[in-house]
Amino acid sequence: MITNHRRSLVSAIALAAVVTLTINQSLRAADDLGPIKAEITKRHDEALKRLQDWIKLPSIAAENLNSAEGAEYMATLAKDAGFQQATVIQTEGKPGVFATLDAGAAKTVGLYFMYDVKQFDPKEWTSPPLDAALIDKPGLGKAVVGRGAVNQKGPESAFLAALHAIKGAGKKMPVNLVMVAEGEEEIGSPHIGQIVHKSEVQAALAKTVGVFMPSSMQDLDGIVTVSLGAKGVVELELVSTGEKWGRGPGKDIHSSLKAMVDNPAWHLVKALNTLVSEDGNEIAIDNYPKPRPISDEEKKMIADGAKIRSEAQAKKQMSVQRWINDLPWEQANIRLESQPTANIEGLVGGYTGPGGKTVLPHKAVAKMDFRLVPDMKAADVVPAIKAHLAKRGFGDIEVNMSGGYDPTQSAASAPLIQAQIAVLKRAGIEPVMWPRNAGSYPGFVFTGEPLKLASGHFGLGHGSGAHAPDEYYVIESTNPKIQGYDGAAMSFVEYLYELAK
Repeated sequence: MITNHRRSLVSAIALAAVVTLTINQSLRAADDLGPIKAEITKRHDEALKRLQDWIKLPSIAAENLNSAEGAEYMATLAKDAGFQQATVIQTEGKPGVFATLDAGAAKTVGLYFMYDVKQFDPKEWTSPPLDAALIDKPGLGKAVVGRGAVNQKGPESAFLAALHAIKGAGKKMPVNLVMVAEGEEEIGSPHIGQIVHKSEVQAALAKTVGVFMPSSMQDLDGIVTVSLGAKGVVELELVSTGEKWGRGPGKDIHSSLKAMVDNPAWHLVKALNTLVSEDGNEIAIDNYPKPRPISDEEKKMIADGAKIRSEAQAKKQMSVQRWINDLPWEQANIRLESQPTANIEGLVGGYTGPGGKTVLPHKAVAKMDFRLVPDMKAADVVPAIKAHLAKRGFGDIEVNMSGGYDPTQSAASAPLIQAQIAVLKRAGIEPVMWPRNAGSYPGFVFTGEPLKLASGHFGLGHGSGAHAPDEYYVIESTNPKIQGYDGAAMSFVEYLYELAK
């Protein structure tokens, strides 16, 4: 018979043993990552070359450029990194890639990759966009400059570098992986569902703890934001032509004839003006889908984040002097998170070359995107726009949707998100929790029916200039607050091991 005193002593010894075992396991796990970190350093040059070679093969869906080649290259990159199978999946648009890595692990993690990039005009760049040159950037260090450098090939290649290092160090992968990659992200992912909902792909994803996209999440001051979702988007063109209108010319004619002939470009401008308020900042479309009001919890996240994030730095990065309605920083961020947008990306019509050319154009096009917040559906946008225009005498204007999808949202309590927070805190970074990314990615296929998985972005490192000239991704950082390429790769190693717990 064990006395109470002896029982307490036995319990204390058992507890001490458990604590010691847990500490030793943690230390052992930390020690285990040392060889992987050394392998990342050893393989730095080959990883950098892999990124540079990838940038030199641009896949641009909008230009029908290198999509088949881009998908095959993506599959090759996956296989080289240790995926046992990587299959190119044909869609009604550009092909996707489905890859799996079975490590015999207890947990499986989903990955979302994109192999396509945005269009570019070489004349706007100080370094050729396909050279992937390593450039000295003051205050940052050495950075790769090229289309896709940060969006998204830099972070994605850093993740692949992490897999190469784990394998090279002779370590067993801590988790199984399921990758879905597409080549149409930059045109609104119109066929992502044909990849994800393919039976074998959906079945593999259903076994995951969630899906994340490798990203570079560090601001210049080292602050890292953990976003719990992203806005949805609809991309479309409004097209005004003399032929369809029944007024104006059916071909470009001399501008002197404006005195007797209608101009389809003015018709388009007048139509555009009805979509928004006088200042262009509020959507004025009849029966437009309504956003969900921002919650008190989200407001608190934004208030806390606004105290940490630098307004001056944000304005400098965007070359912006003031926010809409001269809102203060916190209120500007609340608006950013809670409001849908109607944005004109570009206006094209008539002559746009050097000097003047006195023509009356027969056609004008507005390229637009509409960002969506929770409770708004992409499928409701185009019908509302068409009905609104028809009611006002603009029913002849074509509304051609090229791509789009619903917003996404994940719970902060999801293991996918909690693992991010744990890795960041272990690195001495207190993350800023944020309701959603103001940009968009097709996470809806993972967070929505039928999968209903958590989804997000993760990765240390820094880059900027997505969709703009001189896009860059930092390789060797001289800023002590941000990681370079090797540090970014190591952050993915840490994340995979944390997800395995």
